[in-house]
Amino acid sequence: MAANIPIEQSEHPMDIEQLSSTVKALQQEVATLRAEADIRRIQARYMFLCDTPCPEHGVNDDEERIRRILDLYTEDAIWEGVGSYYDKQFGQVVGKPAIRSHFEKFWGQKRDPALLLNVHYLTSEQIHVRGDEADGQWVHCQPWIFSDGTSLLRSSRLNNLFRKVDGVWKVSRTRTENVYVAPLPAGWAESIPDQSVLMRA
Repeated sequence: MAANIPIEQSEHPMDIEQLSSTVKALQQEVATLRAEADIRRIQARYMFLCDTPCPEHGVNDDEERIRRILDLYTEDAIWEGVGSYYDKQFGQVVGKPAIRSHFEKFWGQKRDPALLLNVHYLTSEQIHVRGDEADGQWVHCQPWIFSDGTSLLRSSRLNNLFRKVDGVWKVSRTRTENVYVAPLPAGWAESIPDQSVLMRA
């Protein structure tokens, strides 16, 4: 039968100050872990929304796709490509209206050849939380397949910033740098779907 030892008689009693300090440290650790999880979900959802065909249920056109992407950003957010390759291709845009225009260059208009498949794979994650701000780094690669049979594989590094706005984490900067662009042989992939039904109920 276990002995019922009062706290003041235990071998290593914890005073109120120590208890308060321990609880505070645990609260901070939980807050950091929650922030990391929120940021991880935001970054993954951004990539999810950028895939073609788009797998998120309810996205029936590119206008809705862009609207949902912009919901992930702060009002003063920055989207930029840096380095000798992406600086010339993308440059920097600041604020949601400019970011919307940037995305409308990829979606919302007819392209020839049409993009049939584009999938984003994230890896090498690092997330650093500092109160209501954070940064995160990833490496990602994405295969592209076009209607004329051409294909390529892109790889980029990401160094993004995040900020908590009204209790919700948002992207405050997307910064990407090219690693490589590699042509792929025609016909390397088969059974490409023209739409995604994964998330449909």
